[in-house]
Amino acid sequence: MRLYLQTMPTSSEPPRYVQIVLEQDLLGGWTLYRESGTQGGRATLRREQFLERDDALAAFEKARDTQLKRGYRVMFAQGQEGPYSQ
Repeated sequence: MRLYLQTMPTSSEPPRYVQIVLEQDLLGGWTLYRESGTQGGRATLRREQFLERDDALAAFEKARDTQLKRGYRVMFAQGQEGPYSQ
C-alpha cells in the first residue's frame, strides 16, 4: 500500500510531502516506510518493522491520520481496496 500526501503550496515556499508505504518482506514480515520532506529538497526516510499484518496496518493508518490532522491532503493512493484485501 502506498499513500502520497502533500500540503497546499504557498507563494513563498515549496509544498511539503509525506509518503507512507507498507510492504510485505520475503520472510512474511511487514515494513512501514515513512518519507517526508520538501518538494525538490531534503527528505527523511524512517523504517519500522512488524511481524503481524494487523499491527503494520494499524501503524499505517495511524501515520495517515496524523498527517491528515496536520493539514496534508492525499494526492495519490495505491493498494488496499477494502477491509479484506491482501
